[in-house]
Amino acid sequence: MTSSTEGAPPKDQDVTMTEPSGVSSPKELRNALYARCASFEEGHVFNQDELFAFEIIPDNSVEKLLAYTKQLAKDGLFKLMTKDGKACWKVVKRADAIKYRSLSQEEALVYSYIEGAAREGIWSKLLRNKTNLHMTTMNRAIKSLENKNMIKAVKIVKYPNRKTYMLAKLQPSENVTGGPFYTDGVLDEEFVHQMSLWTEKYIIGRSWWHPPLPEHKKKSSSKMTQEQAEELRAAELRQRGHGRDRSKTMLPMHPGYRGFPNLSEVTKAINGSGLSGVTMKESEMGQLLDILCWDGRLEKIRHGKAYRAIKQVDGEDGVELGNALTESPCGRCPVFDFCEEGGPVNARSCEYFQEWLQF
Repeated sequence: MTSSTEGAPPKDQDVTMTEPSGVSSPKELRNALYARCASFEEGHVFNQDELFAFEIIPDNSVEKLLAYTKQLAKDGLFKLMTKDGKACWKVVKRADAIKYRSLSQEEALVYSYIEGAAREGIWSKLLRNKTNLHMTTMNRAIKSLENKNMIKAVKIVKYPNRKTYMLAKLQPSENVTGGPFYTDGVLDEEFVHQMSLWTEKYIIGRSWWHPPLPEHKKKSSSKMTQEQAEELRAAELRQRGHGRDRSKTMLPMHPGYRGFPNLSEVTKAINGSGLSGVTMKESEMGQLLDILCWDGRLEKIRHGKAYRAIKQVDGEDGVELGNALTESPCGRCPVFDFCEEGGPVNARSCEYFQEWLQF
């Protein structure tokens, strides 16, 4: 084996894949190891066994592996980590490594803690406590990193007045941004309103039967062609698929109806509607459905696995009216499930029920 002077890989050239049989020097072995690791998905963490599996380290020598990874870490191409108490490594892109090597000692320290905070970001006060830097020194380092487009300031919904920083290449987590219902840290009330209306109409269309329009009733099936009948049916299905509002007649579905939508179906429908510019997650739609349930517009059925729209009883002026069930004590009784004939709670001896009948 011939020897050569060890050094960092060229900064201005990309490392290409090198077959183990064609390498001999430590520098070439390090380049081959880095290239093999760089071919994996970004963020992959490699343990010792995975690096040995590449069959690049001669004789699977632990000493040589540690020497190569140590030099790669020194060059900024590997990041040393620990997982389950064991050493592991993550690849750093060459361009990022070059930027990192150009940092001052204070900038590198600040950057390392911001990088460790990942998508959650780190509060400036906590950053100062961890780095133990003077406020002026830390602010200077932060300003320099921002000018180099390596970090950015983000606003946390829960703590809008806190200065929080994260890597510029990362997207903040939902804990930071508040999810799709927030824009620049502020609740988008109009978006929430439109999403609520669409969701409610969709579930109404799956919860209640809406009779055909009057003009449909006047058409005799004997006078309609097969094509007209199919077109009418398709139009009715399209209208039902987009949901109905409460201005339409709402009649109960047939006994045994099982078409009430669940969370997955509602999420798929809202994503297919094009109403939201981002793909909604089930957890996010679950929050919206909970709000509609709390507002009395929807209710959970089948042990919370499906949703059904609640039919409101409205007067001619649009004012919500009560009905026999909502006005009677039974409809609001907190011990309704325990009410039975001859039991401690029963309709015969219920003073509230007798009072309601007299009223």
